[in-house]
Formats: sequence, C-alpha cells, structure tokens
Amino acid sequence: MLEPDTQQRYLLCFAQGYAHSMLKNERHARILEHVSAKGGIDVGELSRLLDVSGATVRRDLQHLSGLNLIRRTHGGAVVGNVGLEAPLQHRAERRRPEKQAIARAAADLVPEGAVVGMTGGSTVTGIARLLAERGPVTIVTNAVNIAAELVLRKDVTLVVVGGYARAESYELVGPIAEKTLADHHTDITFMGVDGISAAHGCTTHDQLEAATDRAFTGSSGRTVVVADHSKVGKVTFAKICPLTDIDDLVTDSAAPAGQLAGITEAGVRVTTV
Repeated sequence: MLEPDTQQRYLLCFAQGYAHSMLKNERHARILEHVSAKGGIDVGELSRLLDVSGATVRRDLQHLSGLNLIRRTHGGAVVGNVGLEAPLQHRAERRRPEKQAIARAAADLVPEGAVVGMTGGSTVTGIARLLAERGPVTIVTNAVNIAAELVLRKDVTLVVVGGYARAESYELVGPIAEKTLADHHTDITFMGVDGISAAHGCTTHDQLEAATDRAFTGSSGRTVVVADHSKVGKVTFAKICPLTDIDDLVTDSAAPAGQLAGITEAGVRVTTV
C-alpha cells in the first residue's frame, strides 16, 4: 500500500494531469456549447461571440479537433462524433448554476455520521465539496478528482475504490472497483448519470462505468441520482439500472415535466430546485 504522502501526490497528479490534457479553459467549453447547439459555426462568428481574435479561435478549434470533439471545416467547425462523451472538465462548465443548486439540495439529504458513496461527475463533485465543509464524514468514491480534493481534509475519512482509469470521467472502474464496493456498505450514494428517462432508467456512455455505477447502487441503502435538466429524458449507450433501483432524483426546474411525472410514477422521489 502507498504511504499517505505518496498516495496524496499520486491522486493530485492523476487528476491534474487529465485536466491539463483535456480542455484548457472555459473558452473551450463555450466553443463546444455553440458548435453543439448550432451544429456548426465559423471562425468569425466565434470570434465575435467570445471577443477574441480569429487566430485565437483557430488555435482553440485545432485543439478541440485534436481531442475529436469537433471536426474542422474550411473557415470553422462542425460537430464531431455524435456519440462522443465530452471530458469531465467540459461538462463541469456547463449549466454551472443549476448544478450548484442541485448539489446543495442533495447535500441536505445526508444525515449526520453517514457513510456516503460517490460516483464521478461534476454535480457529485460539488456535493463532495459541500460535505467536506460540514464536518466529519466518510466518503467512498471511485472518482480521482474527488479523492484529490478530499485527501487533505482532516474531517473526511476517504476510501478510494481502485480500478481501471477512465480519462473521460476521471473514474476508476471495472472488476476491482466492483469487488471493493461489494465488500462495503454506504448509507447513501450520489450517482451522476449521462441520461435518465422514464422508459429506460439510468444510462451512461461506457459499459465498464455502467457496471461500476450499478455496484454502487447495490451496496447502498439509498441511491440518489443528481442530474441537470439536459440529462432528463436522455438515453445513452450503456444501461446502469432501472428506475426501481434508485430512490431519489434531484434535478432543476427546467427538466421536462412529462419525464418527471413518469419517473415519479416509477416510485422515485423527485426534488426540483
């Protein structure tokens, strides 16, 4: 087993290394938002929207194209692989106010002295930060970015689930993670998803991640899905679990009313903020 100081450096380097290798700044996130919303955009329009030079935009587009997040065209860019999962650093910049409100409401669900499970995801990361400020808590997570933030917190007892590292989500997944989770119990687990719908339950982009998320739900007394409105009604590649395996959904008020009604009818407590 690694010494505590060595483990701390490992976790910090791991999370920071992925962050620097993906999206470099908030401007990249805004570019992806515009390209995704419109299907395509030219350099001049992006330059005006972002108030930067055309040369800066072209460098940004080249960087994003290298990550296979967009496809360069003559004078601009279009959406890349439709099924591609955007890196966590990009997702963290999207709908930040909604995610912060969801995180606050979700953190209020945690009773004093609880053992808390946490998958990866930008909203779950926000919950981790809030809980760390509130006093003694035990957190079990497979997210290396969450672990890197909490490892120095004196009021946090941290259990890091090992496994295969996914660069897109900063999560450790696979059989090692599933075995560790099977041997532990959490009072409440917060799970990030890429989609939740009345018809298809909870889904994500990656099969290994789906299986590890499923292991989190199986080891927890209460499973709370946190998802902003863009994920409600959405279905992605790999199924995590049916709605009967979760207890709560915390989302924002812009979530589709019809979907929320169907999710409620399935027995899930829905909280909107």
